[in-house]
Amino acid sequence: MTIEHDLSRIALQEETLRFDAFDLSTAWVLGKLLHDLASERNLGVAIDITLHSMPVFYIALPGSTPDNSNWIRRKRNMVLRYFRSSYASTLRLEQQGKSIEDNGLSSADYAASGGSFPIFVHGTGCIGAVTVSGLPQREDHNLVVEALALTLGHELHNLSLS
Repeated sequence: MTIEHDLSRIALQEETLRFDAFDLSTAWVLGKLLHDLASERNLGVAIDITLHSMPVFYIALPGSTPDNSNWIRRKRNMVLRYFRSSYASTLRLEQQGKSIEDNGLSSADYAASGGSFPIFVHGTGCIGAVTVSGLPQREDHNLVVEALALTLGHELHNLSLS
């Protein structure tokens, strides 16, 4: 797949995967679903859901490492900075031949890596991010998209990058 193709699909994902409302109960349902998907597949990932600056769900599954929490923080910062998935921001930088530092950001605080996705609420905008770390970036991104699609009742085949 080309960068242009993936960016087009991610734009569709970001437009489609929006909530009418999102609260702590919704965060639990989404986080639990991500946990179940990762556990069934024996994926060594860490999962985080943050609303504004408040962590509302976090779990590290067997096989994840202490580094995953730092990757989560840095990927989430990309989402909260640009209100786009971290994978879209990463692909855009790659397409432009630029780095995070070229945009005046520090790689200590921002990661050009997929796996974090904005939590959008209709009529409100981006209220937080859901993030997975532990897999290759495209797989981290796809796992988050799968869980969002299932939570929102969308057909995954209509949104998948693959």
